Amino acid sequence: MPEKKVAVVTAAGSGIGEACARRLNEDGYAPVLLSRSGSAVEVAKELGGDGFEGSVTNPDDLAALVETTYERYGRIDAVVNNTGHPASGDLLEISDEEWREGVELVLLNTVRTARLITPIMDEQGGGAFVNISTFSAFEPSSEFPVSSVLRAGLGSFTKLYADQYAASGIRMNTVQPGFVDSYEIDEETRARIPMGRPAQTGEIADAVAYLLSPESSYITGQNIRVDGGLTASI
Repeated sequence: MPEKKVAVVTAAGSGIGEACARRLNEDGYAPVLLSRSGSAVEVAKELGGDGFEGSVTNPDDLAALVETTYERYGRIDAVVNNTGHPASGDLLEISDEEWREGVELVLLNTVRTARLITPIMDEQGGGAFVNISTFSAFEPSSEFPVSSVLRAGLGSFTKLYADQYAASGIRMNTVQPGFVDSYEIDEETRARIPMGRPAQTGEIADAVAYLLSPESSYITGQNIRVDGGLTASI
């Protein structure tokens, strides 16, 4: 019998992360989940996987997550780098500390998981990462300045990584959600969305699952918008 595939999902206790964990479990992955609140532990228990309490901004938590997963399963096939939201506010009133926290939250978490997991994927002959980004990464929004700036950087890292490791069978892409139903939106925001509604978290998870699947085996280094037509650029 072939070894069971293993998927690591961060910020997996609710919202997009939880939806990704559930969908990947349906696709046959053993889910290994992390969340700062610890709610991922309960989700993992329900799905028959492993859950950990910890933060994506803490290198020791990420290292423990990867080490424990490898010790238990001997492989890691898929990674979903999901996070919370960095600070927002007026562009020049955001403090240096808030910018630094944003770097830790939305960029360095991906760099660190890549450092930890790439040798494992290389040894086993392949794997795939999906980084959860935002619609405003390449069409910046003054509503989300820190996220817009730093997730543009995340897109650049994704492309550089994808190019370097493509020949090793390791892929990395980003998914760029628009507004999602795990957060309330007002009518003015709803009116901006051509589809007239926010995404369901499961719709984002469907895109993630596709990018982690063999069906997307020739897709790497891409930033895939799942925004209901929200962004104007092509």
